[in-house]
Amino acid sequence: MVATSESFSEITPEGAFVRQANRFVTPFGSGPDELPVEAGKYRLIVSGVCPWAHRQLIVLGILGLADPVSGTGVISIGKVRPVRTPKGWEFSLDPGGVDPVLGIRYLPEAYEKADPAYTGRATVPAVVDINSGKVVNNDYHRLSNYWETVWAPYHKPGAPDLYPEDLRREIDVLNELLFHEVNNAVYKAGFAESQKEYEKNYDLLFNRLDALEQRLGKGRYLFGDRLTDSDVRLYATLARFDTAYNLVFRCNRSRLIDFPNLWNYARDLYHIPAFGDTTDFDAIKRGYHLGSHGYNPYRILSLGPDTSIWNEKHDRDRFASAVS
Repeated sequence: MVATSESFSEITPEGAFVRQANRFVTPFGSGPDELPVEAGKYRLIVSGVCPWAHRQLIVLGILGLADPVSGTGVISIGKVRPVRTPKGWEFSLDPGGVDPVLGIRYLPEAYEKADPAYTGRATVPAVVDINSGKVVNNDYHRLSNYWETVWAPYHKPGAPDLYPEDLRREIDVLNELLFHEVNNAVYKAGFAESQKEYEKNYDLLFNRLDALEQRLGKGRYLFGDRLTDSDVRLYATLARFDTAYNLVFRCNRSRLIDFPNLWNYARDLYHIPAFGDTTDFDAIKRGYHLGSHGYNPYRILSLGPDTSIWNEKHDRDRFASAVS
C-alpha cells in the first residue's frame, strides 16, 4: 500500500533526513527495456510547490515539448494542489477534484496501479502512461536529461541544447554536487531532528552558495554563456529560497537577495518565459507554510516576502548570451 504522509518517515535514529529512493526509473529510449518515446502517450504530474517537478516544466517549456501553462503538447501536464493531503497529492485544482485525463482523485492511485506492493510516498514529478494509468517514471534525477536527449525529435526548431555532449560529464558532476549541497541540503537542514544534523547541512548549503556566488561573478550562467540543465536545477531552489527555505527551513544565514550575483542570475533566468511563467510563488508559499514542511498549527499564511521584485531589471547583460 502506498504510504501516506503520516505513515512514512525518512528520518534516521540520529535525526538526519534521508530522502527515499525513486522506485520507477526505467529510462526513455528505443531499446527493448526502455519506455518508448511517443507523442501523446504520457502525462506528467507536477505540483507548483515542488522544485523537482518545477524543473521538468522549465525544460519542457524551453524545448517546446509542452506548454507549461495550458498543459498541452507532446507531453501533457496535470497539476495537483500544492498542499499535500493525508491521502497524498490531490487533483483538487481540477473540476470535480479529478484529473481530467487520468480520472483519478489522488496521485497514489496511479502508483498503486503500477505496483500494488509499493510502500513509499507517491511523489511528483511522476510520468504516467495515459492508456494504462500507471506511473512509469518518477526519477527526477534523470528525467530532465531524457527530455533533453532522446525526446529531441520533438523539440521545437531552434531549441537550445541544455545537455550538450561536450559538457555532459561536467554537467553531471555539477548536478550531483548541486543536489547534495544545495537542492537537497535545504531539506536536510529543514527536516533535521537533531541540532548536529541541522548545523552540518546549514554549513554545507551556505558554503556552496558562497562558492556559486563567486562562480557566477565570472559568467552569465554556470557554464559561461551557455544555458544548461544545471542552471535549471539551481534556479528551482533559488526561486524558493527567500519564500520558503530561509523562513520555514531555518536556512537563514543569508537571503537570496543578499547574494548579488546569485540574485541577479536568478532574476535573469526568471525573465525567460519558461522559467518565470512556471514559477508559482503562491503555490510555493502555500505548500511550504501550510503543508507538512513546518510547524504552523494556526495555518497562518505569511504576507511576505515581496515577490514583485523578481520583475526588476538584473545586471547580467554585462555578460554575453541571452536566451528567450
